[in-house]
Amino acid sequence: MNLPNFFFADLPPEAVLPPAMIEAACDTLKRNREKYLGPRSTDEIVKILCEVATDWRQPENIFRKHALELGPAETGYSQAVLATGLDGFFRQFTPDNFQALLEQELGHAQRLDRFVGADEEKSSRTAMAHGPEFLVHIAAGNIPNPTLMSITLGLLTRSAQFVKCASGASLLPRLFAHSIYQADPKLGACLEIAEWRGGNRELETVLFDRADCLTATGADETLAAIRAQLPAKVRFLGYGQRVSLGFVTREVLREETVAEVVSRAADDLVAWDQNGCLSPHVIYVEERGAVESDKFAARLAVELAKREASAPRGKIAVEAAAAIASQRTIYETIAAHRADARIWSSQNSTAWTVVFEHEVRFRFSPLNRFIYVKPVPDVAAVMPGVDEIHGKVSTVGVAALPEKTKELALRFARWGATRICPLGQMQNPPLTWRHDGRPALGDLVTWTDWEP
Repeated sequence: MNLPNFFFADLPPEAVLPPAMIEAACDTLKRNREKYLGPRSTDEIVKILCEVATDWRQPENIFRKHALELGPAETGYSQAVLATGLDGFFRQFTPDNFQALLEQELGHAQRLDRFVGADEEKSSRTAMAHGPEFLVHIAAGNIPNPTLMSITLGLLTRSAQFVKCASGASLLPRLFAHSIYQADPKLGACLEIAEWRGGNRELETVLFDRADCLTATGADETLAAIRAQLPAKVRFLGYGQRVSLGFVTREVLREETVAEVVSRAADDLVAWDQNGCLSPHVIYVEERGAVESDKFAARLAVELAKREASAPRGKIAVEAAAAIASQRTIYETIAAHRADARIWSSQNSTAWTVVFEHEVRFRFSPLNRFIYVKPVPDVAAVMPGVDEIHGKVSTVGVAALPEKTKELALRFARWGATRICPLGQMQNPPLTWRHDGRPALGDLVTWTDWEP
Protein backbone atom coordinates (compact mmCIF):
# COMPACT_ATOMS: atom_id res chain seq x y z
CA MET A 1 0.00 0.00 0.00
CA ASN A 2 1.64 3.21 -1.18
CA LEU A 3 0.16 6.01 0.91
CA PRO A 4 1.93 9.29 1.64
CA ASN A 5 3.58 9.61 5.05
CA PHE A 6 1.03 12.07 6.42
CA PHE A 7 0.79 10.41 9.83
CA PHE A 8 3.15 8.76 12.30
CA ALA A 9 1.34 5.47 11.65
CA ASP A 10 2.51 5.69 8.00
CA LEU A 11 6.16 5.39 9.02
CA PRO A 12 7.95 2.04 8.74
CA PRO A 13 7.63 -0.24 11.79
CA GLU A 14 11.29 0.28 12.68
CA ALA A 15 10.86 4.07 12.92
CA VAL A 16 11.42 5.51 16.39
CA LEU A 17 9.18 8.25 17.78
CA PRO A 18 11.12 10.45 20.21
CA PRO A 19 9.16 12.66 22.63
CA ALA A 20 10.30 15.78 20.76
CA MET A 21 8.41 14.58 17.66
CA ILE A 22 5.24 14.09 19.67
CA GLU A 23 5.61 17.57 21.15
CA ALA A 24 6.15 19.14 17.73
CA ALA A 25 3.16 17.28 16.28
CA CYS A 26 0.88 18.52 19.07
CA ASP A 27 1.93 22.12 18.46
CA THR A 28 1.39 21.75 14.70
CA LEU A 29 -2.06 20.24 15.18
CA LYS A 30 -3.12 23.15 17.37
CA ARG A 31 -1.90 25.70 14.82
CA ASN A 32 -3.64 23.86 12.00
CA ARG A 33 -6.86 23.72 13.97
CA GLU A 34 -6.84 27.46 14.51
CA LYS A 35 -6.28 28.13 10.78
CA TYR A 36 -8.21 25.36 9.08
CA LEU A 37 -10.80 23.80 11.38
CA GLY A 38 -11.96 26.48 13.80
CA PRO A 39 -13.46 28.73 11.09
CA ARG A 40 -15.41 25.90 9.40
CA SER A 41 -19.17 25.69 9.74
CA THR A 42 -20.87 22.58 11.01
CA ASP A 43 -22.65 22.19 7.67
CA GLU A 44 -19.30 22.18 5.83
CA ILE A 45 -17.86 19.49 8.10
CA VAL A 46 -20.99 17.33 7.87
CA LYS A 47 -20.94 17.60 4.08
CA ILE A 48 -17.32 16.38 3.91
CA LEU A 49 -17.98 13.53 6.36
CA CYS A 50 -21.00 12.36 4.37
CA GLU A 51 -19.03 12.46 1.12
CA VAL A 52 -16.19 10.47 2.68
CA ALA A 53 -18.65 7.89 4.02
CA THR A 54 -20.38 7.54 0.65
CA ASP A 55 -17.01 6.94 -1.00
CA TRP A 56 -16.11 4.25 1.56
CA ARG A 57 -19.17 2.25 0.51
CA GLN A 58 -18.17 2.17 -3.15
CA PRO A 59 -16.39 -1.03 -4.31
CA GLU A 60 -13.81 0.98 -6.29
CA ASN A 61 -12.86 3.26 -3.39
CA ILE A 62 -9.10 2.93 -2.85
CA PHE A 63 -9.33 3.08 0.95
CA ARG A 64 -12.05 0.45 1.06
CA LYS A 65 -9.95 -1.75 -1.23
CA HIS A 66 -6.94 -1.38 1.04
CA ALA A 67 -9.09 -2.16 4.09
CA LEU A 68 -10.47 -5.35 2.57
CA GLU A 69 -7.16 -6.49 1.07
CA LEU A 70 -4.95 -5.78 4.07
CA GLY A 71 -7.55 -5.99 6.82
CA PRO A 72 -7.72 -9.77 7.31
CA ALA A 73 -3.99 -9.99 8.05
CA GLU A 74 -3.87 -6.73 10.04
CA THR A 75 -7.11 -6.97 12.02
CA GLY A 76 -7.91 -10.69 12.15
CA TYR A 77 -11.35 -10.18 10.53
CA SER A 78 -12.37 -11.79 7.25
CA GLN A 79 -13.19 -9.62 4.23
CA ALA A 80 -16.91 -10.37 4.58
CA VAL A 81 -16.98 -9.33 8.25
CA LEU A 82 -14.98 -6.17 7.53
CA ALA A 83 -17.19 -5.17 4.60
CA THR A 84 -20.41 -5.66 6.57
CA GLY A 85 -19.09 -3.82 9.62
CA LEU A 86 -17.74 -0.84 7.69
CA ASP A 87 -20.86 -0.55 5.53
CA GLY A 88 -23.09 -0.58 8.59
CA PHE A 89 -21.00 2.18 10.16
CA PHE A 90 -20.73 4.48 7.14
CA ARG A 91 -24.39 3.99 6.23
CA GLN A 92 -25.21 6.12 9.28
CA PHE A 93 -23.42 9.16 7.85
CA THR A 94 -26.29 11.16 6.34
CA PRO A 95 -27.18 14.85 6.73
CA ASP A 96 -30.41 13.91 8.50
CA ASN A 97 -28.61 11.67 10.99
CA PHE A 98 -26.03 14.34 11.78
CA GLN A 99 -28.85 16.86 12.20
CA ALA A 100 -30.55 14.50 14.65
CA LEU A 101 -27.28 13.99 16.55
CA LEU A 102 -26.58 17.71 16.87
CA GLU A 103 -30.11 18.56 17.93
CA GLN A 104 -30.21 15.70 20.43
CA GLU A 105 -26.87 16.65 22.01
CA LEU A 106 -26.91 20.43 21.76
CA GLY A 107 -30.56 21.40 21.28
CA HIS A 108 -29.82 23.07 17.93
CA ALA A 109 -27.72 22.04 14.93
CA GLN A 110 -25.85 25.37 14.82
CA ARG A 111 -24.83 25.66 18.45
CA LEU A 112 -21.21 24.89 17.54
CA ASP A 113 -21.28 27.84 15.10
CA ARG A 114 -23.01 30.64 16.95
CA PHE A 115 -25.12 31.67 19.93
CA VAL A 116 -28.61 30.19 19.75
CA GLY A 117 -31.56 30.73 22.08
CA ALA A 118 -34.20 28.21 23.05
CA ASP A 119 -36.61 30.32 21.02
CA GLU A 120 -34.58 32.57 18.76
CA GLU A 121 -37.42 35.08 18.34
CA LYS A 122 -38.39 35.42 22.00
CA SER A 123 -35.50 34.31 24.20
CA SER A 124 -32.85 36.83 25.27
CA ARG A 125 -30.67 34.12 26.85
CA THR A 126 -28.56 32.25 24.30
CA ALA A 127 -25.85 29.61 24.41
CA MET A 128 -23.01 28.28 22.28
CA ALA A 129 -20.97 25.08 22.60
CA HIS A 130 -17.19 24.76 22.09
CA GLY A 131 -15.13 21.63 21.63
CA PRO A 132 -11.72 21.11 23.24
CA GLU A 133 -8.81 22.74 21.46
CA PHE A 134 -6.73 19.55 21.60
CA LEU A 135 -8.41 16.16 21.89
CA VAL A 136 -6.46 12.92 22.48
CA HIS A 137 -7.94 9.48 21.88
CA ILE A 138 -6.47 6.30 23.37
CA ALA A 139 -8.08 3.72 21.12
CA ALA A 140 -8.85 0.09 21.81
CA GLY A 141 -7.66 -2.56 19.40
CA ASN A 142 -10.64 -4.92 19.20
CA ILE A 143 -13.00 -3.23 16.70
CA PRO A 144 -12.43 -0.07 14.63
CA ASN A 145 -15.81 1.68 14.64
CA PRO A 146 -15.52 3.38 18.06
CA THR A 147 -12.22 4.97 16.99
CA LEU A 148 -13.68 6.14 13.68
CA MET A 149 -16.63 7.62 15.57
CA SER A 150 -14.33 9.40 18.03
CA ILE A 151 -12.52 11.05 15.10
CA THR A 152 -15.88 12.06 13.60
CA LEU A 153 -17.10 13.65 16.84
CA GLY A 154 -13.78 15.47 17.22
CA LEU A 155 -14.14 17.02 13.77
CA LEU A 156 -17.66 18.18 14.59
CA THR A 157 -16.37 19.90 17.74
CA ARG A 158 -13.52 21.58 15.76
CA SER A 159 -10.83 19.85 17.83
CA ALA A 160 -7.26 19.10 16.83
CA GLN A 161 -6.94 15.35 17.39
CA PHE A 162 -4.18 12.90 18.20
CA VAL A 163 -5.25 9.24 17.98
CA LYS A 164 -2.97 6.76 19.77
CA CYS A 165 -3.87 3.33 18.44
CA ALA A 166 -3.17 0.04 20.15
CA SER A 167 -0.15 -1.82 18.86
CA GLY A 168 -1.03 -3.44 15.52
CA ALA A 169 -4.45 -1.74 15.30
CA SER A 170 -3.84 1.46 13.33
CA LEU A 171 -4.78 0.28 9.82
CA LEU A 172 -8.44 1.31 9.69
CA PRO A 173 -8.13 4.60 11.65
CA ARG A 174 -5.17 5.44 9.43
CA LEU A 175 -7.12 4.72 6.22
CA PHE A 176 -10.07 6.77 7.51
CA ALA A 177 -7.74 9.68 8.27
CA HIS A 178 -6.21 9.43 4.79
CA SER A 179 -9.68 9.49 3.23
CA ILE A 180 -10.48 12.69 5.15
CA TYR A 181 -7.14 14.15 4.03
CA GLN A 182 -7.93 13.29 0.41
CA ALA A 183 -11.38 14.92 0.66
CA ASP A 184 -10.04 18.03 2.39
CA PRO A 185 -6.29 18.30 3.13
CA LYS A 186 -6.82 21.12 5.60
CA LEU A 187 -9.11 18.98 7.74
CA GLY A 188 -6.69 16.08 7.45
CA ALA A 189 -3.91 18.33 8.70
CA CYS A 190 -5.78 18.61 12.01
CA LEU A 191 -5.43 14.85 12.63
CA GLU A 192 -2.56 12.68 13.77
CA ILE A 193 -2.63 8.87 13.88
CA ALA A 194 0.08 7.03 15.78
CA GLU A 195 0.66 3.55 17.10
CA TRP A 196 2.71 2.27 20.00
CA ARG A 197 2.33 -0.23 22.80
CA GLY A 198 0.46 1.22 25.76
CA GLY A 199 2.41 2.21 28.85
CA ASN A 200 5.17 4.19 27.10
CA ARG A 201 5.45 6.82 29.82
CA GLU A 202 8.01 8.89 27.95
CA LEU A 203 5.72 9.51 24.96
CA GLU A 204 2.45 9.54 26.87
CA THR A 205 3.60 12.12 29.40
CA VAL A 206 4.33 14.57 26.57
CA LEU A 207 1.01 13.82 24.89
CA PHE A 208 -1.13 13.90 28.03
CA ASP A 209 0.39 17.18 29.22
CA ARG A 210 -0.80 18.90 26.04
CA ALA A 211 -4.33 17.49 25.98
CA ASP A 212 -7.42 19.47 26.92
CA CYS A 213 -9.61 16.38 26.81
CA LEU A 214 -8.72 12.69 26.56
CA THR A 215 -10.97 9.79 25.63
CA ALA A 216 -9.94 6.20 26.30
CA THR A 217 -11.52 2.85 25.56
CA GLY A 218 -10.33 -0.36 27.16
CA ALA A 219 -10.29 -2.52 30.24
CA ASP A 220 -11.19 -0.87 33.54
CA GLU A 221 -7.63 -1.39 34.79
CA THR A 222 -6.24 0.36 31.70
CA LEU A 223 -8.53 3.33 32.22
CA ALA A 224 -7.51 3.64 35.86
CA ALA A 225 -3.83 3.65 34.87
CA ILE A 226 -4.42 6.36 32.24
CA ARG A 227 -6.46 8.51 34.61
CA ALA A 228 -3.68 8.35 37.19
CA GLN A 229 -1.21 9.80 34.66
CA LEU A 230 -3.36 12.73 33.55
CA PRO A 231 -2.81 16.29 34.77
CA ALA A 232 -5.74 17.67 36.73
CA LYS A 233 -6.64 20.11 33.94
CA VAL A 234 -7.42 17.34 31.42
CA ARG A 235 -11.04 16.26 31.05
CA PHE A 236 -11.13 12.43 31.04
CA LEU A 237 -13.79 10.36 29.27
CA GLY A 238 -13.28 6.65 29.85
CA TYR A 239 -15.25 3.82 28.27
CA GLY A 240 -14.56 0.64 30.19
CA GLN A 241 -15.64 -2.97 30.08
CA ARG A 242 -19.30 -3.54 29.21
CA VAL A 243 -21.23 -6.65 28.23
CA SER A 244 -24.45 -7.30 26.31
CA LEU A 245 -27.14 -9.95 26.12
CA GLY A 246 -30.13 -11.02 24.06
CA PHE A 247 -33.72 -11.84 25.03
CA VAL A 248 -36.19 -13.79 22.85
CA THR A 249 -39.88 -14.02 23.77
CA ARG A 250 -41.99 -17.11 23.22
CA GLU A 251 -44.42 -15.28 20.92
CA VAL A 252 -41.82 -15.03 18.12
CA LEU A 253 -40.80 -18.67 18.42
CA ARG A 254 -43.27 -19.86 15.80
CA GLU A 255 -42.46 -21.84 12.68
CA GLU A 256 -43.31 -18.87 10.47
CA THR A 257 -41.04 -16.44 12.35
CA VAL A 258 -38.29 -18.44 14.07
CA ALA A 259 -36.00 -18.55 11.02
CA GLU A 260 -35.83 -14.74 10.98
CA VAL A 261 -35.14 -14.59 14.72
CA VAL A 262 -32.35 -17.16 14.39
CA SER A 263 -30.87 -15.21 11.48
CA ARG A 264 -30.88 -11.99 13.50
CA ALA A 265 -29.18 -13.69 16.43
CA ALA A 266 -26.51 -14.96 14.04
CA ASP A 267 -26.08 -11.42 12.69
CA ASP A 268 -25.12 -10.23 16.17
CA LEU A 269 -22.65 -13.08 16.66
CA VAL A 270 -20.99 -12.73 13.26
CA ALA A 271 -20.69 -8.93 13.44
CA TRP A 272 -17.05 -8.22 14.32
CA ASP A 273 -16.85 -11.90 15.32
CA GLN A 274 -18.73 -11.13 18.54
CA ASN A 275 -15.97 -8.82 19.78
CA GLY A 276 -16.75 -5.53 21.44
CA CYS A 277 -19.11 -4.50 24.20
CA LEU A 278 -22.23 -4.61 22.00
CA SER A 279 -22.04 -8.32 21.17
CA PRO A 280 -24.16 -10.76 23.23
CA HIS A 281 -22.53 -13.21 25.60
CA VAL A 282 -25.84 -14.90 26.43
CA ILE A 283 -29.22 -15.15 24.70
CA TYR A 284 -32.09 -15.81 27.11
CA VAL A 285 -35.02 -17.60 25.43
CA GLU A 286 -38.50 -17.87 26.91
CA GLU A 287 -39.82 -21.40 27.27
CA ARG A 288 -43.17 -22.72 26.04
CA GLY A 289 -42.94 -21.26 22.56
CA ALA A 290 -44.21 -23.26 19.59
CA VAL A 291 -40.52 -23.81 18.86
CA GLU A 292 -38.89 -24.69 22.17
CA SER A 293 -35.69 -23.06 23.42
CA ASP A 294 -33.48 -26.09 22.75
CA LYS A 295 -34.70 -26.20 19.15
CA PHE A 296 -33.88 -22.50 18.85
CA ALA A 297 -30.32 -23.28 19.99
CA ALA A 298 -30.04 -26.15 17.50
CA ARG A 299 -31.21 -23.93 14.64
CA LEU A 300 -28.79 -21.23 15.67
CA ALA A 301 -25.97 -23.76 15.46
CA VAL A 302 -27.04 -24.68 11.91
CA GLU A 303 -27.15 -21.00 10.96
CA LEU A 304 -23.67 -20.33 12.37
CA ALA A 305 -22.33 -23.23 10.34
CA LYS A 306 -23.80 -21.61 7.21
CA ARG A 307 -22.34 -18.23 8.12
CA GLU A 308 -18.91 -19.77 8.54
CA ALA A 309 -19.05 -20.62 4.84
CA SER A 310 -20.27 -17.19 3.69
CA ALA A 311 -18.60 -14.91 6.28
CA PRO A 312 -15.87 -16.93 8.00
CA ARG A 313 -14.56 -15.99 11.39
CA GLY A 314 -11.11 -14.44 11.26
CA LYS A 315 -7.90 -15.74 12.69
CA ILE A 316 -7.67 -15.54 16.47
CA ALA A 317 -4.82 -15.72 18.94
CA VAL A 318 -3.70 -19.04 20.34
CA GLU A 319 -4.82 -17.95 23.82
CA ALA A 320 -8.34 -17.16 22.56
CA ALA A 321 -8.60 -20.52 20.81
CA ALA A 322 -7.42 -22.26 23.99
CA ALA A 323 -10.11 -20.48 26.05
CA ILE A 324 -12.80 -21.69 23.64
CA ALA A 325 -11.43 -25.25 23.68
CA SER A 326 -11.39 -25.23 27.48
CA GLN A 327 -15.04 -24.11 27.73
CA ARG A 328 -16.06 -26.66 25.12
CA THR A 329 -14.46 -29.47 27.13
CA ILE A 330 -16.35 -28.42 30.26
CA TYR A 331 -19.72 -28.37 28.50
CA GLU A 332 -19.11 -31.55 26.56
CA THR A 333 -18.63 -33.25 29.92
CA ILE A 334 -21.75 -31.61 31.40
CA ALA A 335 -23.83 -32.51 28.33
CA ALA A 336 -22.71 -36.13 28.56
CA HIS A 337 -24.18 -36.42 32.06
CA ARG A 338 -27.21 -34.10 31.91
CA ALA A 339 -30.19 -34.34 29.57
CA ASP A 340 -30.95 -30.61 29.92
CA ALA A 341 -27.58 -29.44 28.58
CA ARG A 342 -26.27 -29.61 25.02
CA ILE A 343 -23.41 -28.25 22.96
CA TRP A 344 -22.98 -27.79 19.23
CA SER A 345 -19.65 -26.72 17.74
CA SER A 346 -17.69 -26.49 14.51
CA GLN A 347 -15.66 -29.54 13.61
CA ASN A 348 -11.87 -29.35 13.59
CA SER A 349 -11.86 -25.65 14.49
CA THR A 350 -13.07 -23.19 17.13
CA ALA A 351 -15.04 -21.19 14.53
CA TRP A 352 -18.39 -21.28 16.38
CA THR A 353 -19.96 -22.80 19.49
CA VAL A 354 -23.51 -22.91 20.90
CA VAL A 355 -24.02 -24.02 24.51
CA PHE A 356 -27.54 -24.73 25.80
CA GLU A 357 -28.00 -25.00 29.56
CA HIS A 358 -30.75 -24.61 32.15
CA GLU A 359 -28.74 -22.25 34.31
CA VAL A 360 -30.01 -18.68 34.42
CA ARG A 361 -26.81 -17.14 35.79
CA PHE A 362 -25.04 -14.92 33.25
CA ARG A 363 -21.80 -16.35 31.90
CA PHE A 364 -19.01 -14.45 30.24
CA SER A 365 -18.38 -15.92 26.80
CA PRO A 366 -14.87 -16.40 25.41
CA LEU A 367 -16.41 -14.64 22.38
CA ASN A 368 -15.32 -15.24 18.78
CA ARG A 369 -18.75 -16.72 18.00
CA PHE A 370 -19.25 -18.63 21.26
CA ILE A 371 -22.78 -18.12 22.60
CA TYR A 372 -24.75 -19.38 25.60
CA VAL A 373 -28.47 -20.01 25.06
CA LYS A 374 -30.39 -20.17 28.34
CA PRO A 375 -34.10 -21.02 28.69
CA VAL A 376 -36.16 -18.96 31.16
CA PRO A 377 -39.86 -18.95 32.10
CA ASP A 378 -40.12 -15.16 31.62
CA VAL A 379 -38.17 -11.91 31.79
CA ALA A 380 -38.57 -11.71 35.58
CA ALA A 381 -36.47 -14.87 35.88
CA VAL A 382 -33.59 -13.19 34.01
CA MET A 383 -33.02 -10.42 36.53
CA PRO A 384 -31.57 -12.52 39.39
CA GLY A 385 -29.26 -14.25 36.91
CA VAL A 386 -27.77 -11.01 35.61
CA ASP A 387 -27.46 -9.28 38.97
CA GLU A 388 -23.66 -9.66 38.99
CA ILE A 389 -23.36 -7.55 35.82
CA HIS A 390 -25.73 -4.82 36.98
CA GLY A 391 -24.35 -1.47 35.89
CA LYS A 392 -22.09 -3.12 33.31
CA VAL A 393 -24.65 -3.91 30.59
CA SER A 394 -24.38 -1.93 27.40
CA THR A 395 -27.02 -3.40 25.09
CA VAL A 396 -29.97 -5.76 25.29
CA GLY A 397 -31.07 -7.15 21.92
CA VAL A 398 -34.77 -8.06 22.01
CA ALA A 399 -36.86 -10.26 19.71
CA ALA A 400 -40.53 -9.73 20.56
CA LEU A 401 -43.85 -8.73 19.06
CA PRO A 402 -44.36 -4.93 18.88
CA GLU A 403 -46.94 -4.86 21.65
CA LYS A 404 -44.53 -6.52 24.09
CA THR A 405 -41.36 -4.68 23.05
CA LYS A 406 -42.19 -1.46 24.91
CA GLU A 407 -42.91 -3.34 28.13
CA LEU A 408 -39.56 -5.17 27.87
CA ALA A 409 -37.70 -1.97 27.02
CA LEU A 410 -39.08 -0.28 30.15
CA ARG A 411 -38.17 -3.31 32.26
CA PHE A 412 -34.56 -3.45 31.05
CA ALA A 413 -34.16 0.35 31.13
CA ARG A 414 -35.32 0.56 34.75
CA TRP A 415 -32.96 -2.28 35.58
CA GLY A 416 -30.03 -0.28 34.17
CA ALA A 417 -29.37 -1.26 30.54
CA THR A 418 -28.26 1.80 28.55
CA ARG A 419 -29.46 0.59 25.14
CA ILE A 420 -32.30 -1.69 24.03
CA CYS A 421 -32.54 -2.57 20.34
CA PRO A 422 -33.92 -5.26 18.03
CA LEU A 423 -31.97 -8.49 17.99
CA GLY A 424 -29.77 -8.38 14.90
CA GLN A 425 -28.88 -4.70 15.36
CA MET A 426 -26.73 -4.92 18.46
CA GLN A 427 -23.47 -4.06 16.65
CA ASN A 428 -25.13 -1.37 14.51
CA PRO A 429 -25.95 1.51 16.86
CA PRO A 430 -27.35 4.68 15.27
CA LEU A 431 -25.27 7.83 14.93
CA THR A 432 -27.24 9.25 17.87
CA TRP A 433 -26.22 6.39 20.19
CA ARG A 434 -25.21 7.51 23.67
CA HIS A 435 -22.15 5.37 24.40
CA ASP A 436 -22.56 3.82 27.86
CA GLY A 437 -25.63 6.01 28.29
CA ARG A 438 -23.61 9.23 28.13
CA PRO A 439 -23.88 12.15 25.68
CA ALA A 440 -21.75 11.64 22.57
CA LEU A 441 -21.04 15.31 21.91
CA GLY A 442 -22.27 16.65 25.22
CA ASP A 443 -19.36 15.13 27.15
CA LEU A 444 -16.87 16.84 24.84
CA VAL A 445 -18.17 20.40 24.75
CA THR A 446 -17.99 23.36 27.09
CA TRP A 447 -20.88 25.84 27.07
CA THR A 448 -20.89 29.61 26.95
CA ASP A 449 -24.13 31.34 28.01
CA TRP A 450 -24.80 34.85 26.74
CA GLU A 451 -27.32 36.98 28.58
CA PRO A 452 -27.77 40.18 26.52
